[in-house]
Amino acid sequence: MQDGTKLIAQSLSSSISVQEKYKGIVPDQAAREQLESILPVIHDVLTTSQILLTSIDAIAVTVGPGLIGSLLVGVETAKTLALAWNKPLVPVNHLIAHIYANWILENSAVNLPQFPAIVLLVSGGHSELILMHNHQKFELLGSTRDDAAGECFDKCGRLLDLPYPYGPYIQTEAEKFVADSAELVVNFPRPLSDSQNFDFSFSGLKTAFLNKYNELRASNYKFLVPHLAYELQESITDILVKKTVRAVKKYKPRSVLLAGGVAANKRLREKLQSTMNREFGSTVNLHIPPISLCTDNAINIASAAFFNYHPQKIETVSAQPGLHLND
Repeated sequence: MQDGTKLIAQSLSSSISVQEKYKGIVPDQAAREQLESILPVIHDVLTTSQILLTSIDAIAVTVGPGLIGSLLVGVETAKTLALAWNKPLVPVNHLIAHIYANWILENSAVNLPQFPAIVLLVSGGHSELILMHNHQKFELLGSTRDDAAGECFDKCGRLLDLPYPYGPYIQTEAEKFVADSAELVVNFPRPLSDSQNFDFSFSGLKTAFLNKYNELRASNYKFLVPHLAYELQESITDILVKKTVRAVKKYKPRSVLLAGGVAANKRLREKLQSTMNREFGSTVNLHIPPISLCTDNAINIASAAFFNYHPQKIETVSAQPGLHLND
């Protein structure tokens, strides 16, 4: 395909039950789970798609950033298959792959992003604004100075003793508070939201959350969890949307792209959509990937490899847990 990629087959093996047990990801455990599931998943995809090995052009693999154990499982498996099947091996930056969820065609009526594009990339460990000039040039406009938005969600969700993964449960609790229509008494700060740069900071918000949690818990406040979840979500999404709008006004892109795990948050999606419509109308196209493509997955990796096809010699490909956007 010339302008977009199409999903032919997929297979999922989840270790969420293990992560729920430990209230988060245990790196060694995650790597063991991946080691057990990766070959069955590959076999399942090949069987479901009925694609012959001769029809496969290349193998794409995440090399970073991420947990070293999980990266090693994926990289070494991909290198083995590339060698056994005599296929080119394309290393992919996990951060860039999130962006390419916006190029996966679900139907022929989908409008694809146009350049230049502003990208709001928000995941567990990253909060970044990127100016995407084309498929080969990514300019980092700003990033987090401390905690990322996803980390803030996670740490506050753990404090509230919500189940893992915390983001969806914070969203659910926030919706309960809106439904109850209780009087709003909590107002968290929006760090750096009024600064003229494009950096983020969420550590101060996390501290304010902790202080208010201790205060309200001591008073047996009736709507403790829903209220705190609601205002936390409002604060984080306000910051992300305001910074994105500022970048659009300065750089005047043709498209705005949302990407990353936090992009699955309904409030962020709604708020970004309504704000973009109000501020820019039809002059800037907003692209938000399906929720199923926001989290880490191999579909995005393949999409990114298609548009950034730079195969490398098998022996030079290695896991790079500290990989940055433009590395």
